[in-house]
Amino acid sequence: MANEHLGDRVGRLRRMADLTQEGLAERSGVSVDVVRKLEQKRKHSARLPTLHALAKGLGVEVTTLLGDPPGVPSTGEVDPPALVAVRRAIMPPLFAVPPAPDGTEPLSMALLRDEIAAAWTLYHAADFGRLLEILPGVIADARFAAAVGGGEERATGQGALAKALQLGGHLAIRLGKTDLALSSLERALTSADASADPLLPAMICNSVAWAYQRQNRLDDAASLAVHAADGVERRHTRSAEGVRVWGGLLMSAATSAARSGDYDTANDMMRTAEQAAGRLSTMPPASNGKLVSIFSKSSVRIERVRLAVQHARPEEALRLARGMRLSADTPPSWRTWLLLDVARAYADVGDAEGAVRALEKLRRVAPAWIRHHTLAVAIVSDLWARPARPPGLRKLAELLGVAN
Repeated sequence: MANEHLGDRVGRLRRMADLTQEGLAERSGVSVDVVRKLEQKRKHSARLPTLHALAKGLGVEVTTLLGDPPGVPSTGEVDPPALVAVRRAIMPPLFAVPPAPDGTEPLSMALLRDEIAAAWTLYHAADFGRLLEILPGVIADARFAAAVGGGEERATGQGALAKALQLGGHLAIRLGKTDLALSSLERALTSADASADPLLPAMICNSVAWAYQRQNRLDDAASLAVHAADGVERRHTRSAEGVRVWGGLLMSAATSAARSGDYDTANDMMRTAEQAAGRLSTMPPASNGKLVSIFSKSSVRIERVRLAVQHARPEEALRLARGMRLSADTPPSWRTWLLLDVARAYADVGDAEGAVRALEKLRRVAPAWIRHHTLAVAIVSDLWARPARPPGLRKLAELLGVAN
């Protein structure tokens, strides 16, 4: 039910849970007026903290309320062959011998690292179709590297396997397959513990925390991020790699707090993270930034904009975003999140033209990403329901299947 309205989805799940609108409001801590407006389709979207609260009241994951990403709708049929291949690569048959690489060039760690970095680049560009095609081979190569050679070689191979499986987890989250994501990330953590990289387990923990957030396990996500951040802070914050991993975990904990409704705690954490990001300019850069946690002054500011939008502070979000200069290493995915949040903020202050301008820019610079964001559909749906539709909105509505 990829095109099902959020209000229809809430009503259907509420009836399945044998709850009245008042009962859902009481169980979730959301006002009955919000529940009614959603089900009557007088509201076309809701803040993430509200969605988390409703999901908790209904006993479902947040992804169940959000629906399928527009770019990968569910048809109710079995998984497509490409996803089946990824699933098999993540969870190979028990006791199976890792297959030897089938490439024309001999497998080397340098080549494998390049493969993994290229695969992450596809992920950040939202080229999920191509990534589904190549990821099984990347995981197989990494699994072979982790099984051959001496102790040091195997430890290096385990590190590569951890990064490949971490990517499998991230892709599965994007496709709405959180159980597969956790399976991949748990295997990634096992490989990370067997690697020679002391920061890698903490990086994987950050990914697990994100999967927990998608399952509405906000307390679990926050506890895991804080636990991992404490370990990094005690031993590794004298290097840029350590600061980046620690900062990424702190941002994750802040996100969980914000989605739980505690904006003040989240904002304090984000300010601390922003101060820490300023220290990176005084340190030698990370040796391979593509394989280390995304953390910079730009990423912190992007996340602060997001939290302000989610907590109905659009003026603050626009102030934080105004004049922002993104660092060169900011991935395309983070740039698109910023444009979406700016569009949401403009819509919230009543500037429909500003919202459309931000969405049109997103469509120009990242046409693949706009089709993978349920938030884009929510914003366009809200604008489409208004009596006055600004120029350019119809093309966006048609692209996302919102236009009548």
